[in-house]
Formats: sequence, structure tokens, C-alpha cells
Amino acid sequence: MHNFPWYKFYPKGVETEINVKAYSSVVNLFEESVRKYGDSIAYECMGKTITFNDVDRLSQHFASYLQHELNMKKGDRVAIQMPNCLQYPVVMFGILRAGMVVVNANPLYTPREMKHQFEDAEADAIVILANFASNLEKIRQEIKAKHVIVTELGDMLGGLKGTIVNLVVKHVKKMVPAYNLPRAISWKKVMLRGAAKPYKREEMTLEDSAFLQYTGGTTGVSKGAELTHGNIVANMQQISEWMKPKLREKEEIMITALPLYHIFALTVNCLAMMKIGAHNVLITNPRDMPGFIKELGKHKFTVITGVNTLFNGLMNNEAFSKLDFSSLKVAVGGGMAVQQATAEKWQKITGVPLAEGYGLTETSPVATCNPIDGTERIGTIGIPLPNTDIKIIDDNGKDLPTGEKGEICIKGPQVMKGYWNRPEETAKVMDGEWFKTGDIAVIDHDGFVKIVDRKKEMILVSGFNVYPNEVENAIAMHPKVLETGVIGMPDDKSTEKVVAYVVPKDKSLTPEELIAHCREQLTSYKVPREVYFADELPKTNVGKILRRKIKEMHEKTVAS
Repeated sequence: MHNFPWYKFYPKGVETEINVKAYSSVVNLFEESVRKYGDSIAYECMGKTITFNDVDRLSQHFASYLQHELNMKKGDRVAIQMPNCLQYPVVMFGILRAGMVVVNANPLYTPREMKHQFEDAEADAIVILANFASNLEKIRQEIKAKHVIVTELGDMLGGLKGTIVNLVVKHVKKMVPAYNLPRAISWKKVMLRGAAKPYKREEMTLEDSAFLQYTGGTTGVSKGAELTHGNIVANMQQISEWMKPKLREKEEIMITALPLYHIFALTVNCLAMMKIGAHNVLITNPRDMPGFIKELGKHKFTVITGVNTLFNGLMNNEAFSKLDFSSLKVAVGGGMAVQQATAEKWQKITGVPLAEGYGLTETSPVATCNPIDGTERIGTIGIPLPNTDIKIIDDNGKDLPTGEKGEICIKGPQVMKGYWNRPEETAKVMDGEWFKTGDIAVIDHDGFVKIVDRKKEMILVSGFNVYPNEVENAIAMHPKVLETGVIGMPDDKSTEKVVAYVVPKDKSLTPEELIAHCREQLTSYKVPREVYFADELPKTNVGKILRRKIKEMHEKTVAS
């Protein structure tokens, strides 16, 4: 075990131990924020703002609808499938206030991926943006969810603006493929009916589940990390304690370009910032760089979070360097490694260091972070947050001394309850209270942690986990494929790219045909960027494909 004096590197005024049980639930903390910041702006999207009081009132209406109209009960699961828009926090807080569990779903999922997640989570209701409803239609008969609520992008923008946005999105930009979901109910009806009956406040404890956050598995099957109110409340408090040297209540403007369905933005942007009464600017489509930068120009923003690819994308656009950064206090990178060149360029353009943090879906997510008081160490993921301990172990589970590399393990109140309905998968990663991350790291003599590799064969594309098995399964569904092995290779833009090696069954198969097939089965970031054909793939004596050997084979191919 390491007995580092981590506290020596804590920013001034940050406590090493905090009371992570100061609130009985996320709802309890939310209610305190409403009392403290009532009329302050909580969220803004597409120029429309809503206050903490608005979120309070609207989330009560949504909770009331679930309770009275749908007769759902405490502990039932509700899936949310939408990008960053004002409906998201209303729905999310509404679900939690009804004592139910939020199941976050990536809106870009294919029908196959949606089916797996909704079925695995045993979701009773699904709240979906109309843009993705045609995918839900394809699997509607195959899933057990009883209720579907459909919302459109402009539904909370109010009056004429909302109507125009909905018309443009549907008819001009053609972003809503036709769908037919009988018995689906519209957002506006839901909110009207919910407002007609009083919401019943559910009592919750820190042990109650709050979120099922899906994360890939080494088995290729996406698993739901069961995060309790206790996990999330602890991480919200740990984050706000860490940010204390720079951030002030009611003064901050947070830019949220990362999707709220992703654990990073969910806890850091949406929840921890709510605790300090920040004004949260939601960016619906950060891929529209000119639009995103124009939006940044409208705000004297003080905090921004992102992944390496997002920061790179901004800095590669000339208009970004012309923005006014005089209000910016904190920039945090996570979700994937922040490259040194990115961090240096960011500081040069904005004058503010890019502090890298680290965490996983299973740790709600933040476990370590660089101090934000100017003592950041580029190239490291910082030191453990308050109430958090880390250690490095070897392959036999033995603790390693300082300076030796091994698997990083995390212990703290933010570590998940376990994987939903998968005790055997939970047992693989939990050793008592310690969570084994599968990441290989080294702790230096000051206690700063540096990630050096991954134990798992997971591929990291722009902050999203891609599991080779899942991509291999999709490729193997093609009738012309005999066998396949998928690896991740370094990529300047997105940390890693997905590369597939395939032994064809039918010689007429082309890489283009296979990639087109994968696009139907997988979200875009999981689709192989390169496909290579081979006569055979390296295997163990029991016939298991050796990805490590494929990697070596690929490196030789590229080198030659």
C-alpha cells in the first residue's frame, strides 16, 4: 500500500477528508440548490434559459406524470436517449425525484445496441428525441418497455422559436426520419398531464440506485454500472471540494459540450456545477465547430470540460483563438488522455492550464485530478480526490512499490455498487472495496499518477470505450466473413482508431462493403477505420485469436 502524503499537494483550502454523507440523496442536494439559487439561471440551450426554480417545477411535473399517469414505482428504470437539450435535466431530475433509476442511452446507438441496453436494464419507459425514434420503431416489438415519450428539439424553447426550430429540424434539415410509434406520447402532453396532479416526494437513501451507466465489457457485452445516490453525491462533493480554490457559488458559467448521457459530463458538468449554482450552457451539436465557437463568443465562460479531440477541434479553428478568455478560470480534460501538444497549445491560446483528470464509469467517474491552482503536472492524471485511495498491483494482486508499473486500483465512496444483474462480472473487478481498473499506471515519488497502458484490450476512440469483441461480433455477422480480429492503433485525432483484420469466406468481399455493413450495426466511433484481409489470423493452441499478435503483424505491415 502507498502511504503517500498526498495532502501536501492538495490545493490550499481543499480538505483531504470531507463528509460524503452530508446529503441523503441526489434529490436532497438538488432541493438545497433550488432553495439557494432559485431565480438564478441553471441551464441554457439554443439561447433559451431556465432557472433553478423552473427545473424544480418542471421536474416535479415530469415525476408526477411517471407516478400518476404511468403508475410507475420507486426503483423502476427509465431510459433517456437524447443529446444535450433543456429536456435532459428536467427528465433526469424528474426520474430521480420519483425515486426511479436513470438509464442513460447514447442517441447514436443502432437499433441492435438500443435493444441490448433497454432489455438488459429492464427499462419500463423510454424518453427519446424524435430524431432517433425511427431506430426505436425497428425494435419496439422486441423490447418490454411499456411506455415511450417522444420529444422534439424545440419543445422547451418556447413559443414561436420552439415551433420554428421543430419545423426546420424536421422539414428543412431533414433530421427526423419518419417513424411510427403507436401509443407513444408527446412531451407537451406529458408535461400538461403531469402538472395536473401533485408530485409525491419519495424518500431515498444513499444505498438506493440512481443511475445505470452502461459501459462496454471485455466480453463485448455492454454492462450497466449501478451507481447509487451515495456514489453520485460523494463524487459531486469531491469535485466541488477540488474546484474550491477557483470556483465561487452563483458566479460560474460552465460550457457543456460533452454529452450529458456520458458519465463525465453528467457528474462533473450537470451535477457538481448544480451544487455551486453555476449557469450551465448546453451545446447540442459540438461537431458544428463554427456554431459551437459562435456560442462560446456569447458567454463570459469560466469553466469548460472536454476530451482531447474536442480541444483539438476548437484550436484547429481560427475563430477560436479570437475569443475572449479573460473570464476562463478552469479547463479540465478527461475521458481519454490529454496529449502534451494539446495541453501546451491550449495554455498558449487561452492562458489557462488544461488540468487532466481520470476516472471510469464505475467510479462515478472522477478518482484523480490535477490540482487547479497552477501546480498541474502535464502528462499525469494528478492525485486522488478527497476520501479516495489508490494503489498499484501486479498480475497476482500484490501491492507494488512506488515507481513500479502495474494495474491501478481505486477505493472510495464513488466506487459503484456493482454491474447490474451481473455478479460474476462484478466479482472480476472488485477485490473487497477495491475496484480494479484494468489500466496500467505508475505512481511517482510525489504521488502523481501516470497512465502508461491498458491491461484490457479496449480501444479508446475520442473518450469512448470500444470493445474489440463487440466490433468482431458485428463483422462476423457478414455472410462473407470467416473470422476476424479487431485491434486499436494510435491515431493523432482520436487517441486510437479501430482496425479490423478479416479472413474472408468469399473473395469478392471488399473493405468498403464491410465498413458499410458495420455502419448499420455499430455507432460510428466503433466502425473500423481500416480493414485488412489475411489468409489466416494468429491463434492460441485452443484457437483463441491473439489480438496482440495481430497488432505485431499490423505494425510490420505498416512499417513495410
